[in-house]
Amino acid sequence: MKLLKSNLSEKLIINKYLKKLNFKNKGTFDFENDGAYLDFNNKNYKLTVTTDSISENIDFFSNDDPKSIAQKITTVNLSDIFAMGALPHSYLLNLYLPNHINENWLNLFSNQLKKIQNKYGFYLLGGDLSKSNKLIVSATFFGSIKKKLELFQNKFDLNDDILVTGNIGESKIGLEILKKNNSLSINLNQYFIKKYLYPTPCKLGPLIANYVNSMKDISDGLIGDLIDMLNDKYGALINVNKIPLSVKTKKILNNKNNFRLEDLLNAGDDYGLIIISSKKNRNKIFNIANKNNINVTLIGKIISEKGIHFDSHLNIKNIKKFDHFF
Repeated sequence: MKLLKSNLSEKLIINKYLKKLNFKNKGTFDFENDGAYLDFNNKNYKLTVTTDSISENIDFFSNDDPKSIAQKITTVNLSDIFAMGALPHSYLLNLYLPNHINENWLNLFSNQLKKIQNKYGFYLLGGDLSKSNKLIVSATFFGSIKKKLELFQNKFDLNDDILVTGNIGESKIGLEILKKNNSLSINLNQYFIKKYLYPTPCKLGPLIANYVNSMKDISDGLIGDLIDMLNDKYGALINVNKIPLSVKTKKILNNKNNFRLEDLLNAGDDYGLIIISSKKNRNKIFNIANKNNINVTLIGKIISEKGIHFDSHLNIKNIKKFDHFF
């Protein structure tokens, strides 16, 4: 038994805060076994898997609300699942807990996980607990996808549409406000900080998977993630005026704050989707998005000239794609 301060123990954490997240699924053995199983016998579907970790002082601040940390660890994984055209099924959760974690923290964290699980329809399959000198949360998510469906991030044709869901750059603005590199009005501060603390995945992916050539979530910045998709084989022509920015973001840029459009295009943690698809499927994608109240914007097309090209004076020379090792 690994004991933590504040009278916490593995048994207490599992029984009081984690068992409620398995939704009584048989394969979890109600967390009484050292392993679990996935009952996935539908012959028309296959299993998908993705994994991500978030770490204190790198992906979140040490004093962040535990609800925000729960939101982030699920969003980074769900956005990958949705970008594959899959639906979430279950997940494994590993918690590396420092001494300052207490029952109040665990209660807020686990209740937020339960809320998200109910919203998107998945459950906790199992995981591991350990003591650490800083907070690290790791999760492996399993999803289901039709057996005949395969979505690659870099498979498309010349003149294909490039579309983006949601708005760009709001999380970046919130982060800079929290880091005290910039400050706006109270209302704007609260709006953008919330976008950084509580990102949401875009669930459009599995709804449009049959009409898409490639798809990727925007986790490391629109430009950096798009360059990854192009894979040094093709290029992209981007219409700058079509890049989706919220009214609040446009207001900030127009007021000549310290934020530049170039910085927002390089910023991560938006968790929208980059979608590359044939023009013939454009209306189908827009119709499905509209029915589900999801904003989709056509921002450009695939071209033969390698690299990212803009239809204006905008010139981004330094791509600042996020990398944990830089």
